[in-house]
Amino acid sequence: MSLNIEQAASGVKPTHHRWWVAFLFFLIYTIAAADRANLGVALPFIRKEFTMTNAEAGALVSLFLLAYAFIQIPSAWLITRFGVRKVFTSSMVLTSIATALTGFAGSILQLKLCRVLLGIAEGPLPIGVTSTINNWFPSKEKGIASGIFLSSIKLGPVITPIIGSFIILHWGWKEVFLFFALPGLLLPVMWFLFVKDKPSESSFVNQQEVDIINEKRTAAQVQEKKVYKRIPYLDRFIRVRNTPKVTTTQQVYRSWNVFGCGLGYCCQLGISSLLLAWIPTYLLSEKNLSVVGMGFVSAAPWVGAVLGNLLGGILSDTLLDKRRKPGMLLSAVSTSVMMLCLLYMPANPVLCALLLFMTGLLLSIGFSAYMVYPMSFVAKDKFPVANAIVNMGGQLGGAATPFIAGLILDHYGWNTVFLFMAGISLLTFLVVVTIDEPMENCDA
Repeated sequence: MSLNIEQAASGVKPTHHRWWVAFLFFLIYTIAAADRANLGVALPFIRKEFTMTNAEAGALVSLFLLAYAFIQIPSAWLITRFGVRKVFTSSMVLTSIATALTGFAGSILQLKLCRVLLGIAEGPLPIGVTSTINNWFPSKEKGIASGIFLSSIKLGPVITPIIGSFIILHWGWKEVFLFFALPGLLLPVMWFLFVKDKPSESSFVNQQEVDIINEKRTAAQVQEKKVYKRIPYLDRFIRVRNTPKVTTTQQVYRSWNVFGCGLGYCCQLGISSLLLAWIPTYLLSEKNLSVVGMGFVSAAPWVGAVLGNLLGGILSDTLLDKRRKPGMLLSAVSTSVMMLCLLYMPANPVLCALLLFMTGLLLSIGFSAYMVYPMSFVAKDKFPVANAIVNMGGQLGGAATPFIAGLILDHYGWNTVFLFMAGISLLTFLVVVTIDEPMENCDA
């Protein structure tokens, strides 16, 4: 948005501190994502020390996500009550402590307790980031900022198999958790010092940047109605509506748009979680890759996911004029196709990595849309609750699928696992079709 007349006349350029904020939450969540991903890399070696079935191994992965899912609504209350800055900083410190404790676990019970503690500790982080995006970025940049955030979630699993396999090869699986706990003790301090809850409270932000964030416009711009660029066939299919603002907690809980978004995210994040938990084991047991080879090939889907999240955010904000549903629908269909392709995954590491790269890229194109979607029709003070519902849905899916995959593997095989993921991705498509595409001044 343009600056107002007085600011333009003064010649004062706006600061760009919001992008430093984005860089910082990118770093912090990369480490947080690595803290949750390191179990997948260590799992084949943990199973050598502690005997467990596939279902029990899947349940161990799911414990984190169950705790993470159920802490979302309480996290929204904490952030609303105490602000992002305090809750987010405390959450990251506790996340690092829980990660370090996993490295000292001496039994399956202790491992389970550490995973539950990690889920509770890390739970407030995503709501903190999305609330920061909602407060620190204008609407035309929210998709890109969300793409940056979600790319960090996928960058963690990129670095974890590579670094983790090296640590395991030279020391052991416990040292993986101790190594990844260290950065999480420094970064929260930087967040507390450099990021305020509101841009207007920050000494690093001038009034010009505050006006950009708040989308302050000139008098002429206020009088001029925004021209909505129609895409007739697409708009009809994605149900473009001039949706009323959701301004109360009760309205949030009654909104099918919020719950439908959460259900779609449940299925898609379930696929991501399953791949994160089981692909290292699949590559070692089914494709007979070396530990180092497994580390590099396991990173491939998450390299694709980093690019997919960034691409999805840019497409959503620019090419699609802030339409969010097309990215969700495209991801759902293309992911289902990729799951069928994985049925015929070759043992060649290069081809295997290429297939997994494309899977991660296509799966992630729509992820930023799930984060941004409620921002367009939910009031800022109620957004943490809406985001908690969407993210809780996603994490419940993420908790269920590793366990379900373990049960499938105990009775059937990997082909059935891939068919299961293809099916729930198609379910995503059917659910997302039913929610509205909220757009201002669309006259629909």
